[in-house]
Amino acid sequence: MAILTAAVVVVGLLCLADLLLTFGVIRRLREHTEQLAGFHGSHDDAPITDLADGATPVSFTAETLDGEQVSGPAGLRMVAFFSATCSACPTRVPPFLEYVRANQIDRDSILAVMINPDGDEVSYQEDVAKVARITLASHDGELDKAFKVRGYPTFFVLDGTGSLSEATHEPATLAPLTAVRQP
Repeated sequence: MAILTAAVVVVGLLCLADLLLTFGVIRRLREHTEQLAGFHGSHDDAPITDLADGATPVSFTAETLDGEQVSGPAGLRMVAFFSATCSACPTRVPPFLEYVRANQIDRDSILAVMINPDGDEVSYQEDVAKVARITLASHDGELDKAFKVRGYPTFFVLDGTGSLSEATHEPATLAPLTAVRQP
């Protein structure tokens, strides 16, 4: 009987230790969550691109999914970069679509760059294709380098000559196109 009592006490102590460790892990996870939220917020002031306001991206060529060739930024009003591995990209698509529709930007004036290492169609690609020409690209590819992209999603508004007017990760914060510098 003494052995059974000792075994129950040992199991009880092990369960108590496990419970204390679990509470410690949960507390630590909460601290990490808060730190990560602060870390994400601290990057809001980080540069979106190394391309200066008013600068023109270097010349590039890209083939759209429709088989069209796009060369250089001239004539484009907007270039949007999305990544299949980006968790924020799907949430930025509705504000992007709203901005395009509200500003009545022609589909031929928008280039959406889909960074997708697997080559599979991303869930929001059809929605984006309704308002923009899409090209598939790789991370650190020619288009990333031309626009000096530093993260995804990134939205560039260009003037009629292809010079950068505005860049952001949040399409909802873009100024109306009427406020964009014209050539």
